[in-house]
Amino acid sequence: MKKHLPLAAGILLLFTSVCFAQPAAQATASPSPKPKPAMSKAQMLKTLSTAEKKLWDAFKNKDPKPFKSGLTADAFALSEHGIEKKEDTLKMIPTAPCEIKSYELSDWKLTIINSSTALVTYKGKTDGTCAGQAIPTVWCSTLYVNRGGKWLAIFHTETPAK
Repeated sequence: MKKHLPLAAGILLLFTSVCFAQPAAQATASPSPKPKPAMSKAQMLKTLSTAEKKLWDAFKNKDPKPFKSGLTADAFALSEHGIEKKEDTLKMIPTAPCEIKSYELSDWKLTIINSSTALVTYKGKTDGTCAGQAIPTVWCSTLYVNRGGKWLAIFHTETPAK
């Protein structure tokens, strides 16, 4: 037993010196770059409302390309037709029986959920028809996520305004 005591003390001394050496090594390491400052709420609202307007323009012009690049791969929408996946939206855009002369988006509100998730809500008023019916004014909500430094829509829904 007495033979093992010096061995145990030596191992303890070795581990102690390794443990105390770690903070010193970290202190001399080069500091990591400062993170970019978070986008202000006003900047984020401007970014996301611009993204929404691009999608509205694309729908008006029956152009699926902005939807392809502006939606996440797992994006979906909820409408009176049920759940529509991104693929459904991309197929529907060019063939939609809609004729839109103009639109107006207003009453913007931004809810920041966390640093990479935000909900934008607004009112959409359209001068146009779909399948011969006037397009109603709607309250919209779109959930955005920041993936790879780019804000992309992951969920969208519209509710007729009263």
